Amino acid sequence: MLVHKLTAPQCREVLARTRLGRLACARSNQPYVVPISVYFDPDENVLYGFSTLGQKIRWMRENPLVCVEVEEIVSRHDWTTVVAFGRYVEIPRGTLGASFRRRAYELFAKQSEWWLPGAANLAAGERPAAAVVYRIRLSRLTGRRVVR
Repeated sequence: MLVHKLTAPQCREVLARTRLGRLACARSNQPYVVPISVYFDPDENVLYGFSTLGQKIRWMRENPLVCVEVEEIVSRHDWTTVVAFGRYVEIPRGTLGASFRRRAYELFAKQSEWWLPGAANLAAGERPAAAVVYRIRLSRLTGRRVVR
């Protein structure tokens, strides 16, 4: 079994195919990892995301340096993973963020039920907070592929 490094274009291809990733952020020397839906915009080299207000949004507001890991796993001996490093940028409501929001919703609409789980009814009966749409401006990509 050999581990191959992916080129930046190969990493971008994986990001374009993938809809589920894991977001890592940190606050006060404490890391936090959570699954998210990801939407890659190759023209802008950004990932778009959507969430209700919660821990990850509060932490990213405080420390905008994040990374997102995506993977394609066929088996233990056949997998690809990409880690995208970048900076969280919240898209404001109103005219200032209108073009970014429009692009985000274009990407979101390519997947059915794109608002799930971010806007699903909470099991504890809590009312969901207002939606937060954000971009992660990518600064670096790394990737590995293992094939037997």
